[in-house]
Amino acid sequence: MRVCLLASGSKGNSIYIESRDTRLLIDAGLSATEVGVRLASIGVTGDDLDALLVTHEHTDHCQGVGPMARRHRLPVYMHPETLRGLPRLGRIADLVEFDAGDHFTVGDVAVEPFPITHDAAAPVGYLIDTPEGRIGVATDLGIATRLVADRLQGCRVLVLESNHDEDLLRDGPYPWHLKQRIRSNHGHLSNRASAELLDGLLWDGLDAVFLAHLSETNNDPGLAESCSRAVLDCQNRCRPQLIVGTQVHVSACFVA
Repeated sequence: MRVCLLASGSKGNSIYIESRDTRLLIDAGLSATEVGVRLASIGVTGDDLDALLVTHEHTDHCQGVGPMARRHRLPVYMHPETLRGLPRLGRIADLVEFDAGDHFTVGDVAVEPFPITHDAAAPVGYLIDTPEGRIGVATDLGIATRLVADRLQGCRVLVLESNHDEDLLRDGPYPWHLKQRIRSNHGHLSNRASAELLDGLLWDGLDAVFLAHLSETNNDPGLAESCSRAVLDCQNRCRPQLIVGTQVHVSACFVA
């Protein structure tokens, strides 16, 4: 198993997941060329990928989806409402539509998309069950619902949004309507809310936690890390690797 954040932030997001026999990309929010550069930095090419999964239609998650699919002949999985939100996606030769709660397989992994709350058509998180353990991905969500917390139980690896520090957002330069959107139940998780979600997901098999989608304006990597670190340091069930994603380069990889 190998997991890393190729890019994470308001300007582009992409997650790489590798099992024994399968290689997946979740979102392609950078240009296809830049995604290729970042894959190459971890020894992977676009042609090595088995599928591209899409969480929702916002540009910072979908900019490179069409070009990646056509360039590397990738099957693309997305919700039909997400597809309708991408009128300029272009032709995808192998497009697989799903409903939240469906199950499907790609190679040796089983995938379950689950609904999350965000201001998009039909946003989803993903559970990826590999022979080496379960990976849970939940970014771009305004609130961690009971369903989200339930679905993410028992993951060996978690990718959780930790978008903003509440004080930095309140006192920052964004206009009030945008601050309200970010703080809403259909916006983004704060560092505090992310840490509270993490606290309910701790178990003795948790090996890695990635903090994703940090705002460059309304957050600081040190603040995000310290908030989740406080949760991890006051328990003795697990000692997961804590990795903070960035916009400008590929994160450290979790390898098992």
